[in-house]
Amino acid sequence: MTRIKEKRNAFTMVELIFVIIVLGIVSSVGAEIISKVIQQYIIQRAQHRGSIKAELAAQQIANRFSDAISGTVYRIKNDDSYESIASSLTVSGDQYKGIQWVGADSESFSTASTPGWSGFCDLDDSNKSTLNTDGSQLSMTNAIIGYLYDTKDISDSAVFFPNQYQEHNISSRNGDEELNFAIAGTKTIAEQYKLAWSSYAVVVVGGDLWLYYNFEPSVRHLYSDNSKRSLLLKNVTTFKFMGDASSLRFKVCKSERITEDVNITSCKEKAVF
Repeated sequence: MTRIKEKRNAFTMVELIFVIIVLGIVSSVGAEIISKVIQQYIIQRAQHRGSIKAELAAQQIANRFSDAISGTVYRIKNDDSYESIASSLTVSGDQYKGIQWVGADSESFSTASTPGWSGFCDLDDSNKSTLNTDGSQLSMTNAIIGYLYDTKDISDSAVFFPNQYQEHNISSRNGDEELNFAIAGTKTIAEQYKLAWSSYAVVVVGGDLWLYYNFEPSVRHLYSDNSKRSLLLKNVTTFKFMGDASSLRFKVCKSERITEDVNITSCKEKAVF
């Protein structure tokens, strides 16, 4: 029986070269597509991370500023002088580095069903030396201030009456419903008041945004490096703000590094009343 051998032709050199060229083109296109996908992912991740950080910082500022006492909000210049936010700008916007305000004591006010300080006083039983604040639980306020900052108590606080824009320092308390003023003075007692034991400042220092707190609740006492502080946001490129005696609108932007030479910027704006 005769066997027939089948002849099979191999690829020619031209065909092999053509296949190699096609594979090279496909590989280069695929590599470019993959590179662009990875690059876009890195950019989107950096944008998302920067946006989240800016949002958290803006929310912290808004939360703290919501307790600001009307008339105590000030702009801070680069030379550490300051002016009321309700007044006209005296220098260009780039020459301001932050804001400062006195914050009402929200911690003891809202802790229990009976507030630490009620916000109201009995005009008949109050005078320029003593404030009778019915419905308060001043011992709780004293304790909470001590829990938060063990070097302070209610004698480090101050009372603010509406439209006076001036603090009236407290020297002590009598029981749960009576506060003694440090100086009797010539103050006009009003039915409503707010109690504060700390001022707050949000300031750009060295390109980072800091919250300063636990310093004197006074419209005339500027923050200092000795004040306690907490880092809000690193690599801040913009912190702009405008407002009046009781409202604030601000914008904060931060830079997020992608590579040694490439950065992206994320911004957040908020308004607080």
